Amino acid sequence: MIEVRNLTKSYGDKLAVSNISFKVEKGEILGFLGPNGAGKSTTMNMLTGYISSSAGEVLIDGVDILEDPKKAKANIGYLPEIPPLYVDMTVEGYLSFIYDLKKCKLPRKAHLKDVCNLCKIYDVKDRIIKNLSKGYRQRVGLAQALINNPPVLILDEPTVGLDPKQIIEIRTLIKKLGKRHTVILSSHILPEIQAVCDRIIIINKGQIAADGTAEEIASDITNEHKMTLRIEGPTHTADDKRLITDAVKGISGVKYIRADMEREKGIYDYDVETDGKTDVRREINRICAENGWNILMLQLSDLTLEDIFMKITMTDTGSEKDAEKKSRPAPKLDLKVGEDGSLNAVNEEEKDTENKEGSEESNGGEE
Repeated sequence: MIEVRNLTKSYGDKLAVSNISFKVEKGEILGFLGPNGAGKSTTMNMLTGYISSSAGEVLIDGVDILEDPKKAKANIGYLPEIPPLYVDMTVEGYLSFIYDLKKCKLPRKAHLKDVCNLCKIYDVKDRIIKNLSKGYRQRVGLAQALINNPPVLILDEPTVGLDPKQIIEIRTLIKKLGKRHTVILSSHILPEIQAVCDRIIIINKGQIAADGTAEEIASDITNEHKMTLRIEGPTHTADDKRLITDAVKGISGVKYIRADMEREKGIYDYDVETDGKTDVRREINRICAENGWNILMLQLSDLTLEDIFMKITMTDTGSEKDAEKKSRPAPKLDLKVGEDGSLNAVNEEEKDTENKEGSEESNGGEE
């Protein structure tokens, strides 16, 4: 339904998006993630035809958005982060205006009622938009994206300003829409992406850094597995903590163990990382049984979407040139009195040039 081929966007010397390609199939909900400045918003603006690309193609249901923008955009419902509302209109009047603007062919009265019920705004349809809460405005923005029943929905931060109950309702609605529409969902609320989306793309530094389900991406970026143990030693002292840590550390497959906070008197939690290939649970149970230690909890804790996002995006963003520039010492400055009596800073390079010129003049005088 959506196909992106070698998409690139540059602003002068600044490369915002660099040669990215991906597909989104019909009925798929794609989560689109990226830190600020990574090129996420630029990509979404190119997908909707709001800005043009420097190179590459965006196909919406097989139609190039630059070659035939009118036909391609007719297949898109777009909700930007700030909904495009005419706040002096009533909800019903605004949606009726959007109905005409998008040349919708569905029965007007019945269709607008269905959309209002779907977005749960029918009870405020006669109210002026500027008098609505931010949450209701967000719902009206979502309703306008659905007016022409487009096959593709692009939603940028659709739950901004909603209360927890409304967020759950919008998540449920997006899942429902995903059965009949192709949805691209951008959000900074990572649990929301994980709860709603079938697939995730993470963009970083203008390039696709990861593409797949959260589980697939996690397995690609690390083979480590984590678990949390809560173990009770016999003496309920810090000696237990040291003995337990040393014993678990000696198990084959354990890469790291750290004693965390004391949950009860003498009972500690231990964060354990394994190599992902060895199941160490039985060996931990055996050692604890031999030493009379009680396992009160053993909980596997694989990478969350937050862990994945941080591992992918929190990398060194400086280029070698930047690093070289940072390592280069700052030039020393001398003060020079100008002809007008002002003080001017002169760095060593300028000073060397002046000395060289002075030397050449001096040599010339001797000749």
